[in-house]
Amino acid sequence: MGLRVFDLQFVAFLATAILSLISILYFYILILYPTIFTPLRDIPTPPGRSLLTGATLRLPGGPHTHDPRYWRETIPNDGLIRFYLVGGRERLLVTSAKALSEILVTKASHFVKPEFVRRRLYYVTGNGLLLAEGEEHSVQRKSFMPVFSFRHVKDLYPIFWSKARELTEVLADQIAINNSKKTKRVIEMRQWTSRATLDIVGLAGMDHDFGSLKDPHSQIIQQYKKMQQSPSLFETLFGVLLSPFAAVKDASVVLRVPTRRMKEIKEASRFIRNVCRAIIREKQDKADQSSSQIGIDLISVALKSDTFSNDALVDQMMTFLAAGHGTTSVALQWSVYALCKHQDVQQRLRQEICEQLPLVTDDNVGISASDIDRLAYLRAFCNEVLRFWPPVPSTIRESLHDTTVAGHYIPKGTIFSISPAVTNHDAELWGPDANVFDPERWMREGCANSGGVKNSHGFLTFIHGPRSCIGDKFARAELACLVAAIVGRFHFELEDQDKVEMFTKGGISAAPADGIRVYIEVVDGWQA
Repeated sequence: MGLRVFDLQFVAFLATAILSLISILYFYILILYPTIFTPLRDIPTPPGRSLLTGATLRLPGGPHTHDPRYWRETIPNDGLIRFYLVGGRERLLVTSAKALSEILVTKASHFVKPEFVRRRLYYVTGNGLLLAEGEEHSVQRKSFMPVFSFRHVKDLYPIFWSKARELTEVLADQIAINNSKKTKRVIEMRQWTSRATLDIVGLAGMDHDFGSLKDPHSQIIQQYKKMQQSPSLFETLFGVLLSPFAAVKDASVVLRVPTRRMKEIKEASRFIRNVCRAIIREKQDKADQSSSQIGIDLISVALKSDTFSNDALVDQMMTFLAAGHGTTSVALQWSVYALCKHQDVQQRLRQEICEQLPLVTDDNVGISASDIDRLAYLRAFCNEVLRFWPPVPSTIRESLHDTTVAGHYIPKGTIFSISPAVTNHDAELWGPDANVFDPERWMREGCANSGGVKNSHGFLTFIHGPRSCIGDKFARAELACLVAAIVGRFHFELEDQDKVEMFTKGGISAAPADGIRVYIEVVDGWQA
């Protein structure tokens, strides 16, 4: 009996000691470190930080004081703002062109994607070009440059246009379902933009047509949907509770919890990997059977370079499939939203397209790069969409060793937030109308390629330096063809006209959280 009482007392003492240690750790991370011990304490920080949720949590309808764009406009700074995430995780927001140039260009080798980011993205993108660092990244990027050169992208416009035509056909069919007058119908655009861009990346980038636009039960689309699931309430609460420990060690700890969502994400990743392997085998078999010249798609270039194993090539395909189709799909969703919110822009764009391009329904007439590129207002519209709603609103870098940025001492392991969503709206770089959607800024004399920005780093959608987006020309051309096709054939209006603000749901890219539900109506001039 006495021994049992002793055991209970020991357990109670041990539990109290553990709870005390945890409390001390929380107190240090959430209170002492940010206010006293951080070596970055001289860098300005937003007021009103919550001890647990930090300075970035903002709920729909909540104040804008938690918005990094608001910080940039209201907090005096010389290029850096210090802020805290849930659980006291410290970050530096980069706010000046000079600081961006240091991190992305002049000292690019000093900064890498943190390990926890690599772990988070691995199941979606594979360990390809997006996650590679250092010399490995340089070698891979050099190998794939021919695929994304301006000369090659010009030859892909007919593919972009053919899939854009197919998208308009599918949308027209959707309008006609149970609609004898074939007038207009409410359609949620997210699934269709995703299907179109996936087919384009497959066909133009890998010489493989996934056919997801015409297949309502497309398995690969279903697998990508699984990967985009939001965390459950349990995962969210678990992550909040463990976030102070993540601030000390590893922010990807939640990924190791065997939840149903993580199981489905891993299963989806395996499915897509198997699809990629099958495409590679098919390509290898064709190359063995034919002596004709190898093509210039992603797989052909990689096979020709002889620098990638089959497993490494699967990783590259995973990267270009996920990053390539997801970001352009998001850009097209925001394009539709912009058209709905700015009916005058939609009308002017449609007029230019219908006057200068052949009917999208005419499959006997092809489209060349020059046909699309000469449309000045289309180019201006797409540029403004990419500026105003960058598909990837934020990325992060970690310092590999002690260094300086914007004159501040930066210790090894410091995490930087590089935000196109902030920089692309910076009034110091874009002028007082930086927060106004205005394609006209790209139509002014001498501004067709810059939009009038005062520093090239002010347009951050595709990043800059050796880690800039290798597929920017591909993405711009693809978006232009898709926008031209749908605007020429359809008129768009939001289903909910009173919906003023749209909160984004992020992953690799930030799409409208509730999707884009619009009335679509076939317009005169381009209808079948």
